Amino acid sequence: MVMELLAAGTEKLGLKLGERELGLFQTYYEELIDWNQRMNLTAIIEYDKVQINHFLDSLTVVSAWKPSTNRPNAKVIDIGTGAGVPGIPLKIAYPQIKLSLMDSTNKKITFLNHLKQKLGLDDIEIINGRAEELGHQIYRESYDLVLARGLAPMPTLAELTIPFCKIAGKFVAYKKGDIKEEMNLAKRAISTMGGKLIDIKPVLMTEFPDNRVLVIIEKIAPTPEQYPRGSGLPVKRPLS
Repeated sequence: MVMELLAAGTEKLGLKLGERELGLFQTYYEELIDWNQRMNLTAIIEYDKVQINHFLDSLTVVSAWKPSTNRPNAKVIDIGTGAGVPGIPLKIAYPQIKLSLMDSTNKKITFLNHLKQKLGLDDIEIINGRAEELGHQIYRESYDLVLARGLAPMPTLAELTIPFCKIAGKFVAYKKGDIKEEMNLAKRAISTMGGKLIDIKPVLMTEFPDNRVLVIIEKIAPTPEQYPRGSGLPVKRPLS
């Protein structure tokens, strides 16, 4: 059976993947490994580890957010998506969502365009650019769910992501380890961007013994016009 570890893991999340979905994940893996020989997309290449550390890890977000039955076509953006995680795994599991994948690296954009065609997935927009700039364009306050995985510490991450959330939308960050100090430093940035911390949800699965959590932030007020700041300022001078 293809993607056996992924299938077993997603069942623990209450998510049943059929043969079609598992086949798409298998194709995703094969394309990732093939392209990784020519460009640096991931350091994780082993079949078992990709299933767990890329695909299953991406899908743990369903314990914090999933499209509702009355809004199956929710708008989702994955900021700093890299090789397409966590956005594409979520799209495979929930094909009706409208997904945007944002990255500033041209070679990764090339891979994502190829992967989109190879997997035959509809309603995927691939955006080449930086969040500091795109957060002031048509993408601002447009999404029901904003995702970021391993992109930056929370004070920086809040400024780069929350501007993309609709009011009442959610931002979910994938984190691991002890993040108490990181979250304390992020309080100012989260509130300034119009966000409110809702929960830090532990990922309680034997596949992840490294204390992974999902940081869930709700957008409760508009982001002030001057944010996000440009020219790399969220990284160089975080609001902490």
